Amino acid sequence: MTAARRPDVTPRRMAPLKAWFDAQGWRALPFQREVWARWLAGESGLLHTPTGSGKTLAAFGGPLLDVLETARADGPVKRKKNAPRTLRLLWITPLRALATDTVRALREPVDALGLDWRIGLRTGDASARDKRLARAGQLDALVTTPESLALLLSYPETAAQFAGLRTVVVDEWHELLGNKRGVLLQLALARLRALAPSLRTWGLSATLGNLGEARDVLLPHAPDAALVSGLPPRALTLETLLPDAGERFPWAGHLGLVQLSRVIDRLLSQRTSLLFTNTRSQAELWHRALSAVWPEDQGTLALHHGSLDPKLRSAAEQGLREGTVRCVVATSSLDLGVDFPAVDQVLQLGSPKGMARLLQRAGRARHRPGEPAHVVCVPTHALELMEYAAARDALAHGRIEPRTPPRLSLDVLAQHCVTLALGGGFHADALYDEVRGTHAFAELDPRTWSAVIEFIVQGGSALAHYPDYRRVVRGDDGRYIVEDRKVAFRHRLSIGTITSDGSVAVKFLRGGALGSVEENFIGRLRPGDRFQFAGRTLELVRLHEMTAQVRMAKRADGMVPKWQGGRMPLSGELGREVERVFARVAAGESDAPEVRALAPLLRLQHALSALPGPDHLLAEWVRARDGKHLFLYPFAGRAVHEGLAALLALRWGRRAPNSFSFTANDYGLVLSVQADADVDAALIHALLQPDALVEDLTDSFNLTELARRQFREIARVSGLLPPSLPGRAPRSLRQLQASSGLLYDVLARHDPDHLLLAQAQREVFAQQLDVVHLAHVLADCARRPVALHRPKSLTPLSFPLWAESQRAHLSTEDWRARVARVAEQLEKRHG
Repeated sequence: MTAARRPDVTPRRMAPLKAWFDAQGWRALPFQREVWARWLAGESGLLHTPTGSGKTLAAFGGPLLDVLETARADGPVKRKKNAPRTLRLLWITPLRALATDTVRALREPVDALGLDWRIGLRTGDASARDKRLARAGQLDALVTTPESLALLLSYPETAAQFAGLRTVVVDEWHELLGNKRGVLLQLALARLRALAPSLRTWGLSATLGNLGEARDVLLPHAPDAALVSGLPPRALTLETLLPDAGERFPWAGHLGLVQLSRVIDRLLSQRTSLLFTNTRSQAELWHRALSAVWPEDQGTLALHHGSLDPKLRSAAEQGLREGTVRCVVATSSLDLGVDFPAVDQVLQLGSPKGMARLLQRAGRARHRPGEPAHVVCVPTHALELMEYAAARDALAHGRIEPRTPPRLSLDVLAQHCVTLALGGGFHADALYDEVRGTHAFAELDPRTWSAVIEFIVQGGSALAHYPDYRRVVRGDDGRYIVEDRKVAFRHRLSIGTITSDGSVAVKFLRGGALGSVEENFIGRLRPGDRFQFAGRTLELVRLHEMTAQVRMAKRADGMVPKWQGGRMPLSGELGREVERVFARVAAGESDAPEVRALAPLLRLQHALSALPGPDHLLAEWVRARDGKHLFLYPFAGRAVHEGLAALLALRWGRRAPNSFSFTANDYGLVLSVQADADVDAALIHALLQPDALVEDLTDSFNLTELARRQFREIARVSGLLPPSLPGRAPRSLRQLQASSGLLYDVLARHDPDHLLLAQAQREVFAQQLDVVHLAHVLADCARRPVALHRPKSLTPLSFPLWAESQRAHLSTEDWRARVARVAEQLEKRHG
């Protein structure tokens, strides 16, 4: 699929690169030749193709041909050792690990073709030499990340270096599209286009549910830019490690360790494997469990997640490349296109929660063009079997989630403005036109723009008298610039949009760094306490200046850190597919292996209540010893269900005063009432009406508190909360909360129209409450007939919700014992 006619470029111009392909025994694929031709014709575009299909050479081919043509026309040119070079190619990747791998991939054809090109790296992991070369204009091609590109733009001398750019390649664009990192990159690209008007921009992406929009966000200046299809998606087969017939298998929750023996057998059946988990805590626990039974050298088993020290992550990656590591237990830190051709199989522990993630991870195995992908799914509890069956059906129908790009992220815009003021200055009118050329700020109005300028100049009206918030000044020539060296220093430290809560470094008392954990976890430990981290059992020696100094523990037990935001919600697309599977089971039309394994549980659900489906809304009203519970199953994901539960509690309480508590999971929600009550289908239908949604949500939640929490991230990104300076102890999470809370209160009282307060409220509705999705779910529920059942006990679908709710309730009996007892009663019915 292409958005424009393929350009007519003579084969002669592409012959030099084709000859190199022939020498390697390769054949240039049609999509590679198309991207080369479009580049030579001066076009920009978006290439979507599976990982491992040759996208790097597709994007790099045009610049290579350009250099080869120049060399043929001008003859070899011998440069002096330190002669300045013209930066021609900028390659942007989302991950530092991916940047290192990309440099290696780009150098291979350059060296083989004998080109006098110097390719460098500029990321947080780059060497001092690479950073110096990037600053000094001594590179022909530079591989970097969005944050490091923004940092480069903060130096006045880089404007002249970027003026000679001919190509920007944005790798793994789908990973940046739906977040503020992508917004930061949109602004940086707009600046690069202003510096180099003839710049060609090419994006590389995996398949998305909204490819056209992805292209338009990347290339808003070229609405008819090419959308080039690479190879068709690799054939993907999905296999599930099923429990044996009659085997006791968890009904809900759990980490899946009941599958340990099966997983070990599967890992040892292949030479190299990636075992993906959905959270860092789960990765730590599974690495520990595997270590306890691993029959080979412990060095052949590795761990990889985002909180580990870069050296530890790099060692795991290198071990995969060299074949010295048999298995890496990983999180999304290895989802992206780092090239591991030696990996033979991928295992997914627990539900992937979304099709895009499953496809990305499955593509890590057999990372060679033309080979089919295969993923081994490891359920951690019984109902996840339905999600695997749903994923297989979604694969068959080509269903995949879209990624929604943010709009009007004013905190990112304010940061970018200070960056440009620091990088040589800007004129407000010219920058306004430049910024409006991006997708993220196409709707930016003059009044809001003026508020952004006022904010970076004096923090807004309420903060105008505080010197710390005066970062930018307007010079005599009308340019906005940064004059204060302290402001410049602090701003460069804080560039980027990734925020974290109270990160504490973990280091050996005598030795190297291991990574970082959140302060909330480490703050609960006392010296001598043990915890699991980086694949080791550690003993805390002391906490000093936000560094946890540790040593190896003699005992192998200990807590595992939990990081905030660890739960992945079920995507709407996969949730709807799960409903369809239930409906096919009810109609006797599904013979998936997961459904066969789950047949006794599904029969019990049908006998006690009914099976859900897309043509009705299943509701269960259960009177139990601990109260009365209303269960609903919209299959819309945890976040939407939490908002829906609060909304229904408010509306029900208006009709009949009562005390409510609620719990949600990916399949549904439970509303528990204390006083006597009853429900019918008409009441449920009335509670689900989409009318007055925003007004009722405002009454359902403490929106001020939600906005206050959201404001902390916005204040950091915008520069309102400056970073801690090197050499000083970082501020703790408690201090950050106090600082941002004080700022929020001051602005709310004295400047209630402040642009960042308005943004915090917008993001609460858009992100935390997901109002657009919630409105859609409400409308969908309202149109369905309510199938209300009154089972005499908990059902297989309601049990996980009830078990989750027990965590929040005090009881003389430990909640785990209560859950285990009820599960045993259900299993007797199951049997």
